[in-house]
Order: sequence, then structure tokens, then C-alpha cells
Amino acid sequence: MANFDTIMNSTLMQKAFALDSLYSRVLGLIIPVIELGLKLWVANAFFKSGLTKIQSFETTIMLFEYEYSVPLLSPTLAAYMGTAAELMLPVLLVIGLMGRYAAMALFLFNIVAATSYPDISPLGLSQHYLWGMALLMAALYGPGKLSLDHFICTRCSGANR
Repeated sequence: MANFDTIMNSTLMQKAFALDSLYSRVLGLIIPVIELGLKLWVANAFFKSGLTKIQSFETTIMLFEYEYSVPLLSPTLAAYMGTAAELMLPVLLVIGLMGRYAAMALFLFNIVAATSYPDISPLGLSQHYLWGMALLMAALYGPGKLSLDHFICTRCSGANR
């Protein structure tokens, strides 16, 4: 029976390690692009919703009065805060400035949106689930390498050396 060192030093194992190293480098290039794509997808939905709200703000306030049931806030305040959140947070999420906070705020906003609209369809609810998972990943793992947060952190850590 071959010992461990013989197996690890074999040509086949060396090729496997080289292939794994190549795979890791390729993933290191692709993953930030995929993360940015997910953030763009989620941000697009929220930002478009915010744009719709500012096109007819009287209608938006009416919807918050009669259609949406947002607890603890007046309908007018909820309309202003919700619209501001839908316009500002997606931008912060995409550029990656305070990315974790923007993702967590949108995650919570998504929960409120999904639960405050009484007539949401199963398809609409599943869409909110997908957005929620993408936002939770961004909140837990950070905005990624293609973000202002990453750029600022690498600049600051480089200046401290």
C-alpha cells in the first residue's frame, strides 16, 4: 500500500492541484461579476418601483392610505420614506457604498413590502423571496470586490502599512 507522501507527490495529484488552482482563479474573476449582476437585478426592481411612485405621488399616498397596511406609520410618512428608500438604497447597493447596510435595509424593506400588500400573488411572493435571498447574501458577505466599499477598504489598509 502506497504511503501518503507517494500519493501526494504523484503526477496525477499534481495535475489535480494545478486544475483546482486554475478553477479557483477563474472563479475569483467571475464571482464579483455575478454578485454585481444580482445586485443590479434586485436594485432594478426597487428603483423602478420608486420611479413609479414619484410619477404620481398623490396616487402613492392614496395607495398607502387604502391599499398597503404599513404598521406604526402614517400613510403620508410611509409613502415618503418608502419612496426615498426605493430610490436611494438600490443606488447604494449597486455602487457598493455602505453595501451591507443598504442590502440589510432593502432586505427589511422587502419583508415589509411582501407582508403589507394583502393581495400579493404567489408569483409575486416568490419574487420577493428571491430578492430577499440575494439581499441577505449581500448583507452577510458584503458588497464584493466590485464596490466602493472594497475600493475604500483596500486604499485605507494600503495607507496604514
